[in-house]
Amino acid sequence: MDYKDHIESNADVMLGKPVIKGTRITVAIILKKLSEGASAADIVAAYPNLTPDSVSAALAYASDVVSNETLIAA
Repeated sequence: MDYKDHIESNADVMLGKPVIKGTRITVAIILKKLSEGASAADIVAAYPNLTPDSVSAALAYASDVVSNETLIAA
């Protein structure tokens, strides 16, 4: 699965934060819910516009962002 099929950034939607396409649900809210112990099924139940694939896409996007992050030594 390519997360780019599920995630978009648009300056006119949520100030350009990455969201699930066609929604105002940010990647950040999905990650927050997962970090609080919610399952993918819990998130899909709470946000009917999401699918299990969109939750997986949020995780894949976060992984890609972190793995491509450049650290600056202090």
